[in-house]
Amino acid sequence: MSMPAEPFREPSRRSVLCLDWMNFFLADVRDGLGPYLAIYLTSRRRWDPGTVGIAMAAMLVGTIATQSFAGALIDRIRWKRAATAIAAGVVGAGCVAMIVWPSFPVVVGSQALIGAAASVFPPAIAALSLGIVGHARLARRTGRNEAYNHLGNVASAVAAGAAGYLLGYWSIFVLVALMAALSAATTMALPEREIDHALARGALEDERGAAVGVESVTALFKDRRLLVFTACAVAFHFANAAMLPLVGQKLTHGMERGTALLMSACIIVAQLVMIPVALAASRYSETWGRKPTFLIGFAVLPIRGLLYTMTTNPYALVAIQVLDGVGAGIFGVVSILVVADLTRGTGRFNLTQGMIATATALGAALSNGVGGYVVKAWGFDAGFLTLAAIALAGLALFALGTAETRAAPSAGPAGGRMLQSA
Repeated sequence: MSMPAEPFREPSRRSVLCLDWMNFFLADVRDGLGPYLAIYLTSRRRWDPGTVGIAMAAMLVGTIATQSFAGALIDRIRWKRAATAIAAGVVGAGCVAMIVWPSFPVVVGSQALIGAAASVFPPAIAALSLGIVGHARLARRTGRNEAYNHLGNVASAVAAGAAGYLLGYWSIFVLVALMAALSAATTMALPEREIDHALARGALEDERGAAVGVESVTALFKDRRLLVFTACAVAFHFANAAMLPLVGQKLTHGMERGTALLMSACIIVAQLVMIPVALAASRYSETWGRKPTFLIGFAVLPIRGLLYTMTTNPYALVAIQVLDGVGAGIFGVVSILVVADLTRGTGRFNLTQGMIATATALGAALSNGVGGYVVKAWGFDAGFLTLAAIALAGLALFALGTAETRAAPSAGPAGGRMLQSA
């Protein structure tokens, strides 16, 4: 049975703007408090690096427990907008709870709930984007999503730095809650009638409007390309996740009042770089291909870890964040496109995203936990070198174990399943 052709989709201006602003407001919400929580717990609550690592890992544990379910849920439901808005509300409530009751059980529990809620955002954003623009426009839309996401991170980092400096750390928690409310409102403004829910899961509709081409879950586990790419993504997150929080903790040594401003500077530098990088990655992943574009993003990660060991100057540490912008900017775009390539026509786009995100969340949780304890035992340089070594191993696996996934221009709608094997 031949796969029906995917119709060309022309999104309305309202859909385009809603997707833009949804990504802008969700920028701060999808990552929770991130390194600001590490600074708050270290400098204000006097938690040791190991305990801070547990608190940071709790959010990722919540994500690990729910990410695959969230992807499967987004594949099946038609109320994707409401699911995103509800998840944003949970994040906002968790942030308020941590500042009102900053005990270990409340912080760890809130972090776990925030992680569970945040697991909805990546598959929901990708599904809504694909369901509105289609595969032909997905690379451009994904680059634009990431650009607005990073722009939102810049705006929230500026606001967080100023609020933390002038009002205190409690105001940063409130800021994230406010962003959550705005993201929920923007998501619900997205026109439901423009969302093709079959296309949003990587399937197509037959003449009766039913999804066709939906594969079994077990077929995903037999795809070697997906397994190897997942391993590479895990290595990337294992090496990357703990670097910025460790930089934040390193900055707190010998500093007090200006730490929030310097951490905001670290985030702002990286996010400003990510905006043009994401747009460029969406373009070059179509012309050069996914693999060479992703290799560039992967290669800067071990270099960044090594550079962090060479200085204690806070301004140099901020400058090194340029490399974070390059690596994360490329990964955010290309990883979604690779998954879309490999699941096109299967109906398992968001489930696959969820399963890969579960694996990468495990890598990120291990990154924070292992990084925190390595620093506690042997110091910051040992922590950064450990992360750099993991990045090198992942880079080698990706370079030698994967092949290009972008379909040839002549490939049909199911071209993603006929790609070259590694």
